[in-house]
Amino acid sequence: MDLLRAVIIGADGTPYHDGLFFFDVYFPSNYPNVPPHVHYHSFGLRINPNLYECGKVCLSLLNTWGGRGKEKWIPGESTMLQVLVSIQGLILNAKPYFNEPGYAKMNGSAIGERNSLRYNEHTCIFNLKTMVFCMRRPPQHFEDFVIGHYFQSCQDILVACKAYMEGARVGSLVRGCVLEAGGDKGCSRSFKAMLAGFIEVLVEAFKKIGCEDCDKFLPLAEKASTRVTPVKMETADHI
Repeated sequence: MDLLRAVIIGADGTPYHDGLFFFDVYFPSNYPNVPPHVHYHSFGLRINPNLYECGKVCLSLLNTWGGRGKEKWIPGESTMLQVLVSIQGLILNAKPYFNEPGYAKMNGSAIGERNSLRYNEHTCIFNLKTMVFCMRRPPQHFEDFVIGHYFQSCQDILVACKAYMEGARVGSLVRGCVLEAGGDKGCSRSFKAMLAGFIEVLVEAFKKIGCEDCDKFLPLAEKASTRVTPVKMETADHI
């Protein structure tokens, strides 16, 4: 086997929760002496410092980023499972802002945490857009999986959107339960406006795959600010 397609489900407690993230893998002839080549289905969105719009995955284990010792690919020891677990745990994490080179040292500082919260807000919108793109054009051979996943998760996703509109911090939910109240660190007004402006698109996408009882979330769209540009969906049409 020299080709593989994998999907990772975004974990609870992160801005990627309930999203599906697809990766195509090519195993060169000298694998496993060298790492596989991994391409991310970005739909033209930059949802993480390590995942580029062009599909590049920056990870020490893939030798696409610097690293030391066991952080890099070790012939005879490193595995494809390690790659996928690293993407899920190290890339699609709760605070992806600090994945950006030079920003890790700001972790824990007031300005770093503030910037991280704002980054998570933008990531949340990109995650929702990725969901819609996935439902519209699911990767080949994963069509049933995509529809089944979002059919089962639609209520959790919409409940999370409602909680964010009401002040919960992005990434603070696990199966609809808020782990950390937002307080004065809750979501920004601009994020809430963007989220409200996207609700109708999201609900319509869920309804097209057969999800029911989604219309009750449409009133959230009424909170969209006319001063904020509506979230558009053209990006993936050019891929």
